[in-house]
Amino acid sequence: MGSPGLAAAVAKMRDAGVDEVAVQTFAHYYRQLERGETGKIPEDSIEPVDMPALADARVSDEEAAAAIRTTAVIKLNGGLGTSMGMDRAKSLLCVRRGMSFLDIIARQILHLRKTYGAPLPLIVMNSFRTSADTLDALARYADLPVEGLPLEFRQNMEPRLLADGLMPVTWPKDPDLEWCPPGHGDIYTALRGTGLLDKLLEQGFERVFVSNSDNLGAVPDAHVAGWFASSGAPFAIEAVRRTPSDRKGGHFARRKSDGRIVLRETAQTLPEDQKALQDLSRHRYCSTNNIWFDLRAMKEALDARDGILGLPLIRNEKTVDPSDASTQKVIQVETAMGSAIEVFEGAQLIEVGRDRFIPVKTTNDLLVLRSDVYEIRDGFTLEQVAAEVPFVDLDGDYYKLVSEFEQRFPEGAPSLTKATALRVKGDWTFGPSVQILGEVTLETDAAQRVDAGTVFADDEVNEG
Repeated sequence: MGSPGLAAAVAKMRDAGVDEVAVQTFAHYYRQLERGETGKIPEDSIEPVDMPALADARVSDEEAAAAIRTTAVIKLNGGLGTSMGMDRAKSLLCVRRGMSFLDIIARQILHLRKTYGAPLPLIVMNSFRTSADTLDALARYADLPVEGLPLEFRQNMEPRLLADGLMPVTWPKDPDLEWCPPGHGDIYTALRGTGLLDKLLEQGFERVFVSNSDNLGAVPDAHVAGWFASSGAPFAIEAVRRTPSDRKGGHFARRKSDGRIVLRETAQTLPEDQKALQDLSRHRYCSTNNIWFDLRAMKEALDARDGILGLPLIRNEKTVDPSDASTQKVIQVETAMGSAIEVFEGAQLIEVGRDRFIPVKTTNDLLVLRSDVYEIRDGFTLEQVAAEVPFVDLDGDYYKLVSEFEQRFPEGAPSLTKATALRVKGDWTFGPSVQILGEVTLETDAAQRVDAGTVFADDEVNEG
């Protein structure tokens, strides 16, 4: 098995009962780490990419209905929301009216089944940390499981490695911290290893729609399913135009050497290429992580590679205890689900509207989602009713963690339908029925309370 570090890591995975294909996949990337590979994609190796728009696609109602009836849905649900101070699945966060992300997703699926007479199975990919809470939350939807298919499958787990020496971490104080998920690119390994890929094919499903559970815009839309089915592509990703808020994130490009589409994440960008990464006029599109793939094409690609797709490496550096920066530095070996686009010849991108990309990564996003910017319509879809989605920047010292955020918005979010930006600096607690009009900045050095019914007007800087 090569080096002592790799041998120790592999033994640890096998002792924990990790699937053998996942073990071999981890070994594949470990060897890349040993060779000093970083997974970086230099700017001079890529060029900008263009794509067609979903708005221009011509799909008949019959094509759409036929496609959705042979589509299965997978939601990525392995994240704990640790960046917001959570210790359970982020999808259990309340969105509004007592409904969590998972509640809304389940109701979206059940509505679509009735609309199209489709089986439309919902399968959740959990991590070992999110499985129990998620299944408890979904148990209230008795009609959700589809006979012969599981409601969940598990993401694999792998050892964290010490940055110095690449040995697996030992952390007796909390052994769970010795492990990490291999990034959402592990979905393909897990689908094969659990046998779910074969089960879906055996039951007559032709394609899968995958998206993040924290993106309520990612509805398994029949029109998009029809476009993908008629395209003949083995793999496709929904993309959106980048905005200033996406400046520091990943983007799509085309590799000069072979013409394949690639997804370059921030962690794969060289320091000297950061300016190009952030150039929205050059690299105009980013990923929604809404992915469609043909089940037969995926099986053939995995079988041909002994289960290892060979996605680009992401070398993610962290500390053993994410909440304590003084603990040992570790490396997590990860891959991105969307990077599989470069594996498949004929893979496509399709530009979609921002209504299909409403991710919640921070409490800034959560405030917008809980506000009146969106309304929940029939079928439990979100519709943007505000003219624009406002920019929100809450002071990280007081609002970063969900518990702190909840304390400062005890009566709910302010009205943001007529807001363009809300910047909050310092400790403000909001009463009910507060309105934000235009661009507003709140600043204070001491804790302040915003009275019920307060209206903050455009271009004001309000100091407490």
